[in-house]
Amino acid sequence: MADAWEWDPSLYSGSAGYYARGRAAYPPELAEAFAAELGLDGSGRLLDVGCGPGSLTLLLAGWFEEAVGLDADEGMLAEARRLSGACRWVHRRAEELPAGLGRFRLVTFAQSFHWFDRARVASAVHGMLAPGGVCAHVHATTHEGVEGTVPRGEIAELVREYLGSVRRAGQGTLPAGTAGGEAEIYRGAGFRGPRRFTVPGRVVTRTADEVVAGVFSLSSAAPHLFGERRAEFEAGLRGVLERANPGGIFSERLREIAVDLWEP
Repeated sequence: MADAWEWDPSLYSGSAGYYARGRAAYPPELAEAFAAELGLDGSGRLLDVGCGPGSLTLLLAGWFEEAVGLDADEGMLAEARRLSGACRWVHRRAEELPAGLGRFRLVTFAQSFHWFDRARVASAVHGMLAPGGVCAHVHATTHEGVEGTVPRGEIAELVREYLGSVRRAGQGTLPAGTAGGEAEIYRGAGFRGPRRFTVPGRVVTRTADEVVAGVFSLSSAAPHLFGERRAEFEAGLRGVLERANPGGIFSERLREIAVDLWEP
């Protein structure tokens, strides 16, 4: 990630409703794998950091006494509340942790850790784990698959035509993409591991509307980035999909989900 990039509140502005509709849901097998690996029994508390509309929070909530989803985007949390009022939804940046939230049996980062001041957040989470608690880093891609009938190359080219060749992110850009090397960050914060488990990828079927929503769910193609040309871009996107498959049904094979468990 470029050192010059700074987070701002517009990162996912307008994307929340699209996120819930356009991204593939985490499969039930992921929750079952968490339960088996960690011996979950309905006790303890869950904290999902950078929860978005609660995609992972809601999947795991039933295995805990309390589930807390934390996100900096109020639109994402409004969507999460619409989907379920059973969880506690907290509007804060991850950098504000521990934020008086207490201790947790499991803290998760799912497609979110790269957006944070990672060393600061990892250090805070290290001190928030209850005895025997763990931190889980979920490696997943839910907006697109590795192969299938969605014309991903043409969609990417259309986005570049409207937004330029450098990846957009809020009010800034990410020429080198998002940050990697999270293992060093976790170890630097005092974690041990990781212990990894995986869930196989699966084939998902999507309508044209869901593919469009998936594009607008991305920080690099959030609705606000297109300004007055948003409707024009969407019309072009739908045209690409129509040419690829007039029937409007697309399938993709998703990547496997890998979960790294870090112990304090």
